[in-house]
This record gives sequence, C-alpha cells and structure tokens, in this order.
Amino acid sequence: MELNDGHLQTLTEFLRKTLDPDPAVRRPAEKFLESVEGNQNYSLLLLTLLEKSQDTVIRVCAAVTFKNYIKRNWRIVEDEPNKVSDPDRTAIKANIVNLMLSSPEQIQKQLSDAISIIGREDFPQKWPDLLTEMVTRFRSGDFHIINGVLRTAHSLFKRYRHEFKSNELWSEIKLVLDTFALPLTELFKATIELCQTHATDVNALKVLFSSLTLISKLFYSLNFQDLPEFFEDNMETWMTNFHGLLTLDNKHLQTNDEEEAGLLELLKSQICDNAALYAQKYDEEFQPYLPRFVTAIWNLLVSTGQEVKYDLLVSNAIQFLASVCERPHYKHLFEDQNTLTSICEKVIVPNMEFRSADEEAFEDNSEEYIRRDLEGSDIDTRRRAACDLVRGLCKFFEGPVTAIFSGYVNSMLGEYAKNPGENWKHKDAAIYLVTSLASKAQTQKHGITQANELVNLNEFFVNHILSDLKSPNESFFSILFLQLPKEQLLQAVPLLISHLQAQSTVEHTYAAHALERLFTMRGPNNTTLWPPFTEQLLNNLFKALALPGSAENEYIMKVNPTLLFSLLQESIVPYIPTLIGQLTHKLLLVRDSCSLCLSVRITCKANPTTVSSFEEALFPVFTEILQNDVQEFLPYVFQVMSLLLEIHSNSIPSSYMALFPHLLQPVLWERTGNIPPLVRLLQAYLEKGGASIAGSAADKIPGLLGVFQKLIASKANDHQGFYLLNSIIEHMPTESILQYRKQIFILLFQRLQSSKTTKFIKSFLVFINLYCVKYGAIALQEIFDSIQPKMFGMVLEKIIIPEVQKVSGPVEKKICAVGITKVLTECPALMDTEYTKLWTPLLQALIGLFELPEDDSIPDDEHFIDIEDTPGYQTAFSQLAFAGKKEHDPIGDSVGNPKILLAQSLYKLSTACPGRVPSMLSTSLNADALQFLQGYLQAATVQLV
Repeated sequence: MELNDGHLQTLTEFLRKTLDPDPAVRRPAEKFLESVEGNQNYSLLLLTLLEKSQDTVIRVCAAVTFKNYIKRNWRIVEDEPNKVSDPDRTAIKANIVNLMLSSPEQIQKQLSDAISIIGREDFPQKWPDLLTEMVTRFRSGDFHIINGVLRTAHSLFKRYRHEFKSNELWSEIKLVLDTFALPLTELFKATIELCQTHATDVNALKVLFSSLTLISKLFYSLNFQDLPEFFEDNMETWMTNFHGLLTLDNKHLQTNDEEEAGLLELLKSQICDNAALYAQKYDEEFQPYLPRFVTAIWNLLVSTGQEVKYDLLVSNAIQFLASVCERPHYKHLFEDQNTLTSICEKVIVPNMEFRSADEEAFEDNSEEYIRRDLEGSDIDTRRRAACDLVRGLCKFFEGPVTAIFSGYVNSMLGEYAKNPGENWKHKDAAIYLVTSLASKAQTQKHGITQANELVNLNEFFVNHILSDLKSPNESFFSILFLQLPKEQLLQAVPLLISHLQAQSTVEHTYAAHALERLFTMRGPNNTTLWPPFTEQLLNNLFKALALPGSAENEYIMKVNPTLLFSLLQESIVPYIPTLIGQLTHKLLLVRDSCSLCLSVRITCKANPTTVSSFEEALFPVFTEILQNDVQEFLPYVFQVMSLLLEIHSNSIPSSYMALFPHLLQPVLWERTGNIPPLVRLLQAYLEKGGASIAGSAADKIPGLLGVFQKLIASKANDHQGFYLLNSIIEHMPTESILQYRKQIFILLFQRLQSSKTTKFIKSFLVFINLYCVKYGAIALQEIFDSIQPKMFGMVLEKIIIPEVQKVSGPVEKKICAVGITKVLTECPALMDTEYTKLWTPLLQALIGLFELPEDDSIPDDEHFIDIEDTPGYQTAFSQLAFAGKKEHDPIGDSVGNPKILLAQSLYKLSTACPGRVPSMLSTSLNADALQFLQGYLQAATVQLV
C-alpha cells in the first residue's frame, strides 16, 4: 500500500463505516481492514491519518485502530510470519514518541498504550533509545508533553510489580534507573515547587497533581522488586515530600462530586501505597520515617468523610496501618490501650458499616456488588480493609481488641433486635466484626482456617446466622457465612442447596459460592457428605443453569456438573441418561465440556457399553460444529472425541472412520489451538485401529506423514510431531510404513541441521530408541548407514552419548534405556567394526542415565517452549481438566526394571563372546560406573563370562 492520498481517502471511508451502527455496513468494513492490515505501510497510513486528518472522529478512530493493530500483530511468534514489516517497525519506532507527545490527550492515550505494547516486546534490546528520547522531554516545561511521557513510562514499568525476579529483569530495571531515576526525582521536586507557585490556579494544579500522581506510581513500580541504591540515597527527598503531600489540604482541588475521587485523593492514595510498600519490604531503611507516616495517615483517616469518593484513599490508608501493626518492631506504636480503643472506635467500626451509598450500589448493579464483595476488586472496599486491620491488630493484641469489640457487637445486635426490619445494617456490621475477630488466618477459597479461641463462632452462627438462612430473603447479613469455617457451613448444606435454585440473584449466587467452597474444601477423595443430596443437588443445579443470566454468573458456573461428578463418582450413574440430555444441549456443551468428559469417564468406567449412548447424543452436535467450522469449539470437540474413542476396545467404529480423512485437512492444522487435541485424537485412532487405517485407503498414511512433516518443521510444535510419529511406529503394521522409513529419518536430520534445539534432541532420542525397541538394533543401524555411510557412529558419538542425560520423564527414560541396551547387546556392528570404540562410552552414558541427575541445562541462545513448560492454555486451546490422557508406556510390563534388563542382556552377550565384555569393562569403564554395573549384575544374579 503506497503512502498516497488515494489510499488515505480509501482508509478514511472504511474507518468511517466501522463506526456505523448498522452491522451490514460495519462488518464488511471491519473485514476489509483485517484483509489489508498485513500490507506494508498500512500502519503508517493510520499514523498519517491520526496526525493530519481534519476530522477529529477519524483521527481518534485511526488511533484506536492503530493501537489494536499493534496489540494483535507486533509480537513476533516463532514459526509464524512477521505481521509487521521490518521497514514499518523501524518507521513506527522512529516517529511514534514525537507523534504521541504532540497529539491531543484522547489520541495521546491511545499512542501511549501502543508504545507500551511495543516496549514490552522491544525495550530495551530492540529500542535502546526509547528512554533517552522520553527523558529529554522533561526539560520541555510543557506538562502536556511531560504527562504524556509519565503516562507512557507508567504503562511500560508497571509490569515490574508482577514479574518474577531474574537477572534479565534486574538488568532492565538497572538500565531504567540509570537513565530515569535522577530526572524523575528532579521533576518531582520541581513539580512540587510549581504547586506552591500556582497554589490558587485551579487549572494549573489539576495538571500538576496529575503529574505528581503519575510520578508516585512510577516510584512504586521502580521500587517494587528491590530497594534501588539511588532511591535509598535520596530517601529523605522522597519521603519528606510524600509526607508533606499527605498533610496537604488545598481547597482549590476539592470537588463537589460525592462519587468520583479527586486528584488530591488519588495522589494521597498512591502515597499510602508507597508507604505501605516501604514499611513491608524495606522496614529497616524506612524506620526513621514511619512514625511520621503513621501519624499523618491516622489524622487523614479520622478527618475523612464517608463519601464514596474517599473509598480508595481510606482503603489504602487502612491497609497501610494493617501492614504496619502486624510487624513485630512496630508493635510499640499500637500497644497503648487508648490507641487501640481509638483505632477501633474511629477507624474500624465506621468503616465496617453498610452505608446508604453501598445500598444504592447494590440496587443499581447487584451482580457487580456481589462480585466485589466475594472476591474483592481492583479497588478494595473500606470494610474489607477494616477487616484486615482487625486481623492485623489481633496478631499481638487479640485479648484487648476482642474485649473492645465485644461491647460494640452486643450493642449492634441489641439495636437490631429492637427493629429487625429497619436496623438490619447493625447486624450486618456486627457479623463482619465477629468474623474478622474470629479469623486469625483465612483464604479466599476456604474462608477461616485458623480461629480466635476467644470468640465462640459456632454459638454465634447458630444464634444469629442460621435462622436468617432459613427464610429466603435478600438481607445482606446472609453473606457472612461465606467467611465461616467449614464446620459451620456444613450445618447449612440443605439450606444452601435449596437457595441454589432461587430466583433471587443474591440468594443463588451466594449459595453457589458457598457450595463451591465446600466442594473444594472437602476434596474429591472425601465424598461421604454428598451422595444423600445427589438428586436435589443435580435438580437445583440445572434449574440454576436455566435461570436468566446464569451463563454470565461466574459463581453459578463454578458449581458446574464437573465438581459434582468428581465428588459423587459412581453414585451419579443412575442419573446419567437425564444428564446426557442436559449436557448435550449445545450451549451447555460449549460452556461445560469438562462435565462431559468427567461424566464419560465415570459412567463408562462403571459400564463401558454406555459409550454408544454418549456417541449417539454427541455426534450430531459434533457434526454441526465441524460442518460450520465453529473454530472456538473445535478443540473441545476433538478432546471429547479422543476420550470416547479411547474407551473402545481395539477397533474403530465406522462413524469415526468416516471422519478420519477430514482430520487430515491442512486448514485444521493451520490453527495453533487445534494441534494438541488433534494429535491426541490421531493417536487414539492409531492405538485403536492402526491396521484398519493402513488397510482402508492408500492415502491415509501419506496424509498422516504430511501432518508429521508440518509439525516437525515448527519449533513450537515439533514435540507434537514426535508424539504422532511415535504412535505411527508403535501401532502401524511394519510393512505399511516400510517404504516411508528412510524419508522420515531424512526429514529429521534436515531439521537437526537447520534448527537443533534441546527440546528437539530430547524428542529425537526417545523416537530413535522406540524405533530400536520396535524394529531392533540392527534395523536402526542399517537405516542410519543407508542414508549416509558411517552415520550410525556419528549419531552415537554426537547425539546419543553426549545428550541422553537430558531426557526427562520416567517413560521416556525407560524407552531410551531399553533402546540403548539393545544397541549395546544386539548390534553386531558395535562389536566387530570401527564402531566398537563407542561401545564403552555408550554404556557409560546409559549408566549415567540411570544414576546421575537429569541435565536440564539449556543453551543461552535457545528461545522456545519446552514440552514441560507448554501451558495448558494456549491461543484458542483450553485443556479440559477431565479429558487428560493417561501416560502411555509402549514397553509396558515386558521390562520391569531396565537395570536388570541391562545386566541380563550383557550376560547373554558375554556368553556369545566369552572374555570380550569383561575386558572392555575393565579397561575403559569409569570406576563409579563399573561399581553401579556390578550392583545391577548382583541384583540380576548373573556373572559375566
């Protein structure tokens, strides 16, 4: 695409159409843009539009389109085409910072995000001048530009808060600090001075306080991993100014909005986070400043109102106190009885109360309120922070704090008793107080795991909570049983099950969450509780799944049939016919394929003939998905089909054979997410009917090998190619693949020459040893030497002997051990030719495989996904939990202990060649290896001759 007016005009027209509400106009335009985005200069045309178009709407649309394009395409994925041309990459990085800083704020934010996405991939190695270019803009004095730089830096550096420590990460942070820390500190001081200069200029203060908030966020990110030497040396500057900002009260920044936090509140909230970070991680260095911050934050809390706009500030301030009070060397700050009473009375109790604003939030969006209440959110609630502070104080002051709050609890319950209908908020706060006091330790999944012995939780539950559960209602205090230990929850099981089908979102959501907690707490091995409730549980669960909005209710979906099947096991079998009908409804199939897998496993284990019932119900749905090429569901279909086919005895039903040719279609293998489940499915075909496949049609074997060839060429998927190849070798009749064997090895050697990786070597070693086990050591030697004379020796010397220690996994090691044993003892060429010199080193390598730790080293220049590190979720592929395939041992019980097999095989060889084997061992084998070998011989009760 040339950079000319014609293409700019065309692009403008299609961008405008993407904003059209009519799908008939919008979708074709979106499809067109997708079709041309791979062309060179496409991204540069977008940048030109967002810079020069006279239409503001088009400029913003171009900016959003550009950011999304970068998000989808910038990352270079191995074995996939580069979606952004190198000239475009260079041009984008050369211009985007200038363009971002000179654009209006709406466009600036989009370009800042794009820079962050590019930076995550390219900074610092491929974009070394990014920081220097950004830092020089601090001297501009234009805070529109400065804030653009700060916003971009924040997007770029905030990942330091979440990444694991590594030398590579610390090297990057050091580079950032060397370039960025001093200019940031100077900007911080200068900005504070400007705030004093413009103390009455509201517009100037808004810009300056936005800068200070961004600077404070950057401080948090740059200090998160470790305390940098620069910030330690400049701690006085930062902490003194942070403390001053905490105590600042500027009426010009106050807002009348009761909902939205103002700039001053946002800044103080971030400073509380920064202080908490230093108190938790760098307490020794922070200790001189801590009392000042405790006093400032305490004064902040007692002077801040209950309005929603202060929620973030209050939550962060309370979390600071909570993090400080549980550390032993700050204990003295809280031990005075008056201090404890004041904290309880002025901070904790007011922030435990359910406010009118909370009630309005619930009425406006009950599901969002429930989500925040159950799991927290990016913005923690006041009462959640207050609960954390109670637990923190109880660590050292359990008795006094419990005594102080007992009076408050009794008072609240008394007020509730006077008028339950009007005063339910008092009981709500009382329950929060009690559960906070009772909990010395808790997790989100299991609730309270360690209780305060001074609180009789069971008595409180029976007297004040259980009665409320018996009457379906939307009272908020029914949610508190979720925090209770399982002993109390178990008393409520029948009530929870009945609430599961309630029309009320509050009731069925909280009931579902509590049941899911109970399921996971008790674990799949402790199933005695649930069978009596089987029928009621299943009925109410499917009623819940049929409720409007249940598909979007994550708590209902967590109590899915998968959990029930795993708990109920065989007791669910009588209900399977009904369940099949429910689960094969297309929508349920899509969103709960795990349930299908588990129900298949359980039912067919009890009665293998029921597999046909599943197939009759499922195949029409599968056929519809396959025919319509519903891409996001195909991986699930392949996994469930594999599970069903694996249950059959050694035959492939005709319904499966009819589908087989379609599974070899190249288009299916183009999608990354299809590859693992498709390979698994083809392995099932080969295992159940290798001979049938070989005899049914001439094109099936070339089709399989074509798939293998495609996979083996990919660094990301070569191990999947080996999985398929190993199944072909193991299960296909020998004569059916005889003509293809040499070409298979040639392909493997070509890949070894072009791109040798540790993962490929490990897979290759397993394959050639499996080949040896299946066809014999002579066949292995002959096929190598038929490709190139003396290649067998080169493979032994350059690959097997030096690399076999890298093989991982018990089955893989067993295959290699048996294969190498056969080479050592059943290959005449290794005893009577120039290969003989490799016999002892090969034996030494085998004993090392038995006795030495695995060699897990990987060369620095290798960047690939190792088999063990391949995540269960990849793009478009989700591994179904109960569709897992059992590890298969192709050698089986024919070899129990490979060490014994080696000893017996050496004995057999020594009887055929008397004197040769002991002589080779005594002259060449390492002493430690010889000692291990003697142990194998003794265990096998044989002696070499």
